Order: sequence, then structure tokens, then C-alpha cells
Amino acid sequence: MKAPNLVTSPAGVDLGARPSRATAMQRAVGTCVYLFERLMPDPFVLVIILTVLTVIAAVAFAPHASPTEMLNGWYKGIFNIFTFAFQMVLILSTGHALASAGVIRAFLKRVGALAAGPNSAVLLVFMISAIASFLNWGFGLVIGAMIAKEVARHVKVDFAWLVAAAYSAWTAWTFTGLSSSIALSIASPGNPLNLIELQTHAVTPLSQTIFTAWNLAPGISSMVLIPIVFILMRPADSDVIPADNARLEAEEAALAVPVRRDTFAAKLEGSPILTFILVASGFAYLAVQWSEHGVNLDINTVIFIFLMSGLALHGRPANYVAAISNAAKVTGPLLLQFPFYGGIMGLMTATGLAGVIAAWYIEFSTANTLPFFSYLASCVITLFIPSGGGHWAVQGPFTIPAAVSLGASLPGTSMAIASGELAGALLQPFWVVPLVAIAGVGVQRVLGFTLTIFFVLGTLYGLSYLFLVPAMTAQ
Repeated sequence: MKAPNLVTSPAGVDLGARPSRATAMQRAVGTCVYLFERLMPDPFVLVIILTVLTVIAAVAFAPHASPTEMLNGWYKGIFNIFTFAFQMVLILSTGHALASAGVIRAFLKRVGALAAGPNSAVLLVFMISAIASFLNWGFGLVIGAMIAKEVARHVKVDFAWLVAAAYSAWTAWTFTGLSSSIALSIASPGNPLNLIELQTHAVTPLSQTIFTAWNLAPGISSMVLIPIVFILMRPADSDVIPADNARLEAEEAALAVPVRRDTFAAKLEGSPILTFILVASGFAYLAVQWSEHGVNLDINTVIFIFLMSGLALHGRPANYVAAISNAAKVTGPLLLQFPFYGGIMGLMTATGLAGVIAAWYIEFSTANTLPFFSYLASCVITLFIPSGGGHWAVQGPFTIPAAVSLGASLPGTSMAIASGELAGALLQPFWVVPLVAIAGVGVQRVLGFTLTIFFVLGTLYGLSYLFLVPAMTAQ
């Protein structure tokens, strides 16, 4: 008689029986993975295709689609996004460096060892990633990849399936959590992207955006539903592609920093005193600013906190330099793609295409339905402009005046645009690229799993903006 199909840890511990035959859901998801792997090009090729599609749409629908206007808008857009692009790269790099600190890695190792089987593995990866992503998107992106790798050391599962769970957790909170670029922008006085302040002269605190029932309810619901969906669509035995443990061990060894103490320069590089002076000065600045002006989290402050925290946890200057060098290896795709997404943003703005899209759904919106239609429009626009700040710069200038005119909820309409980004990110490979670079798995295979999550998460947030926002923000 054929022995039962069992999953064992590297140590040989039985982790439970797996179904030998694929379920209907597993076959459907397997088909999605198959199609994504064979039909979706490299993300850089995709951004070129999206640029061409934007040009075609502008020629067909935009009011200012002359060749000169399109070329000028495309060129300016490439360079106008540089500041924001560098901020995003710094968030990722400093988050990666913080997550690679010894104390963080030790914690992830202990947590990763708690996984006793595939179901507990995916639940553990999802929850850790979701909590980290709520705190900061850069931190969550890195933690998600790292906890997936740690769990994969102990449980033999499909690695792309596990990484997809981490990415789904990231999308569930990144655009609506504490590091939401839209929420931070409208909470920052004088911020050029505080479009609500420009219209109403009022700042929108996080208590009216992130910490509202209509924002938290779909996110918390997703933390219950999405792990269940991942368990249901766990690949069958014949489709499992586990992590390469040899590669994981090699990456772990690469994090070690050799200590040199034979020269005066080496002693300076390994001295924690210099780091302490820098970190103490940094946190002293934050203390003074927050005591005088109140706690304010904007993009630069988040980067600064991660920079100082990473320095503090690594201790020695040489250790932090090595951590940033390792982090820089995964930022290459972002550095290449960001300018061209800026070009798409410039095309949409210069030709008036973004205004045409926004005006289309505003025409049949009311105060109650504008947040919902803004959410739907955001899901589409984010496929072309996955950058949170760039997306807000395109859609916000048309949507916020409409919200003021209709008397719609300004916080609700703003966060609807943010939430559309998270739903669209499950189909758009832009943000998954750094995560898969850290994890070492194919982006197409991961997106094959997240397609299902798009329908789950998209529905949860859609229902919130269709029903909860109008009910809870009614005057």
C-alpha cells in the first residue's frame, strides 16, 4: 500500500498529511499561477506596455493629446517623481536594514520556529506581515519576506504561496495604515499634497482617516478571511515548489559582518560610541520637535525614525553600512521603474486624461456614492500609477474639489483613493518586485495567488465605501 503523503520539517518532524488530489479551488488557482508565469512579462516590460496604452488612451480621449504635449508631459513626469522615488527607496532601504538587525532576526527565527505545518505557517506569515505593515510599509515589506524565509526553513510548503501571503498582508494595511502616504499628506500642514487643506484650510488628523471604523473594519476582516482563503488554495503536492534552503543559508551567511580591529580606521568603524552620538542627536531632535509642535508623522519623519532605529539596533557604523549595502541590492527594480511610472503620471496630467477619467465618474456621483466611485476609479488608475503619492497627485486634484462641491466625506473620499491602491497592487507587480527580490521567488508565480485575494480584499473595501462611509459620516 502506498504510504501517506506527509510533510516533514528539515529535522524530519511530521508536520501533517497533505491532500494528494487537488481541490477545485486549488486547480483554479493553479491555472492562474500557470497563466501569470507564462503571460505576464517582466515588470519593466509591463511599465513600457502601460506607457504605450496611456498614449493610446490619451489620443482617443484626452483634450490635449498633441505629440508635443505628450512628449513634454512624459519627460517632465520622469524627473518630477525623483524626490518621491528617492523617499520610497529610502523607506525600503532603511526598513530592510532595520529588519536585518540581529535582535530583529533573532525574533523572527524564534517566531518562524513556531510553525508546525502548512496552515500554521501561512497564518504566522500573514499575521506578522500584517502587523509590521500597519506600522510602516517599508518595514512590513521586508519583514514579510524575511518571516516567509524563516518559516520555509521549518515547514516544506510552496514558497511562492507563502510569499504571496506575506504580500497580501502587506497590501491589506500599507495604504491604509500608519505609513499611508495619502493619510500622512492630508495630516501634514503645509504639505504640497495636502489637497484638503488647499480646499478647506483644514488639516485632517489620522483619527479621521486611519483610526476610523470604516477604515479598520475591512482591514481587520481581511486578517480573518484572507488566511482562510490561502489555506483553501494551498497548492496540491504535485504543484509545490519549496524554498531553496541552500540559497537561504547562503543569504544568512552574507549578513555576517567581519570585525576588523587591526587599524585605527577599523576601530572607528566598529565603535558604537560614534553611532550613539548620532542616534542620541536624532532622537533628541524628534523629542524637541514633538514637544513643541505635537507628534507628526510624515514621510520624512518615518524615514528618519527608521534610519535612527536601524543605527541603534546595529550598534556599529560598519554593521549599518553593510546592512544598507545589502538593502541596496533589492532597490534596483524600483530605481528603474519609478521614473517611467512618473512619465505615465506626467502623460496623464499634461494631456488631461486623468481629468477625463475623474470627470466621468463624478458626473453620476452623489455625496454618498462619491467615495465608492473614487475607490473604483482608484483601482483602475493604480494599474498605471502604482505610486501612492503620484497617484494622489493625479486623482486627488479632481476628486477633492468634487467632494467639496457635493458635500461628500473628505476623509472618506481621500482614503477611498488609498484603498483602491491596495486592491490594484494585488494585480500590479510594481510593489511586489522588492519583496520577491528579498525572498528570491518569481513575481509572476506570486501574482497568480494574489489574483484571488484581489477579489476578497477588493470586495471588503468596496462594501465599506459603499455602505459604512456614508452611514458613519452622515451629518
